[in-house]
Amino acid sequence: MKTLWNLPTVDLVSFSEVEETRPALLVTSTPAWNVVSSQLRGLNVAATLEATEATTDHWDALRSKISGQQLDIVYAVGGGLTADAGKHIAARLGLPLTVLPTALSVDAFFTAASGIRRDGCVYYIETQVPGRLILDLDVIAAAPAAIRAAGITDVMSIATGCWDWEFAHEQGKNPPGMEFVPWVYNNAQSILNGVLDCADAAGRGDREGLKTLYDCLAMEVQLCNQVGHARPEEGSEHYFAYCAENFTGHGWPHGDLVGPGIMIMAKLQGQDTRRYEAALEACHIPLDRIPAGITDRTLRVLPSYCQRHNLPFGLAHTL
Repeated sequence: MKTLWNLPTVDLVSFSEVEETRPALLVTSTPAWNVVSSQLRGLNVAATLEATEATTDHWDALRSKISGQQLDIVYAVGGGLTADAGKHIAARLGLPLTVLPTALSVDAFFTAASGIRRDGCVYYIETQVPGRLILDLDVIAAAPAAIRAAGITDVMSIATGCWDWEFAHEQGKNPPGMEFVPWVYNNAQSILNGVLDCADAAGRGDREGLKTLYDCLAMEVQLCNQVGHARPEEGSEHYFAYCAENFTGHGWPHGDLVGPGIMIMAKLQGQDTRRYEAALEACHIPLDRIPAGITDRTLRVLPSYCQRHNLPFGLAHTL
């Protein structure tokens, strides 16, 4: 039976209000924990793991370190990699999961899947939806500007992802289960317009702007949950990012690759990109960080890359 995933329950509270008496496994990163640990004294941390790679082998090796310990809940504190690792580890341990984002950098905080790197591409494996999300807008507002609102790229990819989805429909190349649905397309455009409208406020750390960015991320994820695939928001812009990472090396922020991918693909699709560029710049997404040589090399190999990894059809296949 097909599963229609839900969103996490969200508490809009300060990290300092969190009280957890159960023995907790903390999955975090050192930079994130150093910033917020003083605000999370209410956690009963029984063990700590730090994820540094997006592979199941790495996550399972971390899990083996806490074998036999009494743990009743998992807390993931940090960014997208931490959330993805926390989802995988919590699912394998059969424990509930609470996620505390320290920046609105990706949509991974809300999804039932974890992104892993394999054979030079990103794949998504089913894990679990966090049961609870604690959203401290003051913590997010204080995050470094480059990642504070970088999750805007996972909503703005609707611009190019939906274009690809409709293009594939016109070419008769959407596979079964990913058929083009006009009302879904139209709803995605509304979400895209919402995030473009809030970009200035979210980028400067305004609480209402950040809350609207969260709303758009959540609605984008739930729309994809309802249709059972990510075609409305993932297309050639993400394929570009996945491929380019083979040349830039791992460790680049997600938005630093997807943001340029949106701009490049939207232009190739013939879209007016002025509003997209303004929104990305407002959220401090660097559009010139990828060297021109890497961009050119990525575009040259992108069609064969898409075919090799069996990515859903889009403009990238035809370059």
